[in-house]
Amino acid sequence: MSAPVKENPVNKYLRMERMPSIWCPGCGIGTTVNCFARALDESKIPLDNLAVVSGIGCTGRVAGYLNVDSFHTTHGRAIPFATGLQLARPDLKVVVYSGDGDLSAIGGNHFIHAARRNADLLVVMVNNFTYGMTGGQVTPTTFRPAIASTTPYGAFEETFNMPMLADSCGAVYVARWTAYHVKQLAKSMAEAINKRGFRFIEIAAPCPTLYLRRNKLGEGLDEMKFYKEKSVIRHGVDTREVALDYRKEITVGKFVDRERPTLEDAMDQRYKEALGKKYVPYVSPGAAKSQA
Repeated sequence: MSAPVKENPVNKYLRMERMPSIWCPGCGIGTTVNCFARALDESKIPLDNLAVVSGIGCTGRVAGYLNVDSFHTTHGRAIPFATGLQLARPDLKVVVYSGDGDLSAIGGNHFIHAARRNADLLVVMVNNFTYGMTGGQVTPTTFRPAIASTTPYGAFEETFNMPMLADSCGAVYVARWTAYHVKQLAKSMAEAINKRGFRFIEIAAPCPTLYLRRNKLGEGLDEMKFYKEKSVIRHGVDTREVALDYRKEITVGKFVDRERPTLEDAMDQRYKEALGKKYVPYVSPGAAKSQA
């Protein structure tokens, strides 16, 4: 008699009826979702206490495949939607899961202010250096001189160092991994999801259909080999030193892990000082139910 087939432990975190996903063969987004599901399994967070918010784009489709409460928002607005959700339901763990075009371009202003305020959010940014769903346009993270549909002669603008941006704006947790570093990424996600404040994880991931093809960099597997060969783990390094350089060294690791009052903490403290005994802290229905 053949041994029973064991179910993949990540399946319970996914909407299996929607599989297979829309992502292209060789795309790294699916790998990051696998890591996130394993992080949820390790962290043991009740799924009723978790919400995932995403914007528009290839990575924005992640929310629809996760078997949790999720919200697919308008382009670039995932963070303000998530901030409102977290303030209304502080008992929830709220995760923003989107791409570099969504979070660093049209959503860039929301990103820096959420970090400044220390909103209690985990922001996962899958960075494939292009707008993968809308035609392969250049993004703030596209390397120079990479080819994009809007830069046919090569990108020429300065590239965002997203970990430095998050760090300088006040994020309490900042890390970068690649789609090759599956164990490290899953561990980092599990660690970050249990921390309070604005946490940011950048994931370099291959886009074989537009970015790699246009720049004659091979397939998704070739990019994964590149990540393996060129990545250097440097925990705690100054984020000013981790800027990505086109086809050169990729610095990965956990760069920032600190504590400071969250947006909710600061708001409560100000109201207590201003109103004294008149101030009654808000308790969400979900929190009240869990305390009963």
